[in-house]
Amino acid sequence: MGYESSGYGLAAVHELMEMKRYKEALVEAEQVLREDPEDPDVFAIIAHIYILQENYEQAQHWTGEALRRDPEQQLAWFVQICIYYDTQNYKALAGALPEAMRVDPYEPHYYFLKANLLNKRAKYKEAKDELLQALELSPENAVYLATLSYTEALLGNMAESVSLDRQAVQTGVENEYVLLYLGWAAGHRGDYKLKETYMRNAVRLDPDDKQLRDEFLESLQQTHKLLAVFLWPTKYFRRLKRWQILTLWIIAWVVFRPLVLVFLILYIIANMVTKGIVHVQIYGWQRSRK
Repeated sequence: MGYESSGYGLAAVHELMEMKRYKEALVEAEQVLREDPEDPDVFAIIAHIYILQENYEQAQHWTGEALRRDPEQQLAWFVQICIYYDTQNYKALAGALPEAMRVDPYEPHYYFLKANLLNKRAKYKEAKDELLQALELSPENAVYLATLSYTEALLGNMAESVSLDRQAVQTGVENEYVLLYLGWAAGHRGDYKLKETYMRNAVRLDPDDKQLRDEFLESLQQTHKLLAVFLWPTKYFRRLKRWQILTLWIIAWVVFRPLVLVFLILYIIANMVTKGIVHVQIYGWQRSRK
């Protein structure tokens, strides 16, 4: 996010932040603060530096100081929202987003985060609307395109999901989060091989991210022939509406109950076996990285 402060002397701070020299940026910002100890913009900049260092406790402190001096400070609200999202405090995030969007209705990231919350609640149509708003403000953002591809897949709009996949790939193949959302979209479309490719590349970009490693392991498991046999029908089930899937399950349970039970037991066994096989392939007989 590129907020610029009107406070004199912060140009050097922004330059250091762009070079990811956060410790030096913090020293420079603190010097500016000593010259103007009540400038909310400086407090917000310091909060921003701390969140870039993933120091959420300090980021929260400095955000609070900025908003105490100026409740409308846009960067401070942005940092506050990012703190809630990064720390997975989704209840607080949902409560704070409306005020942040009021303060800055042209920040596309807010619409993206709101869409993520809606997807978690299975409100896919509403999530799509928020993502379209984000893309109206930032049309070429590959993360938003990839997330919309995933949302379209959740809605059962597979052709639209594939089209958005292609658009996102053209602009964001070197972004691990673009690849993560595209991997989820591909997996929901039943294209587990493509999901594996996306997750493999995402891990290559950020091998220390536990979520990416876990998603990659899951994608390897899903492409294993043993589990693929059980996942194959889901590719077609996901094209059906919820009431149709529920109806089929009720009919299958009533008419073919023994076979359904056998299928579920075999699926659980296949899931456990393939998870073990993949673990050994990647980590050997040692425990996985934390």
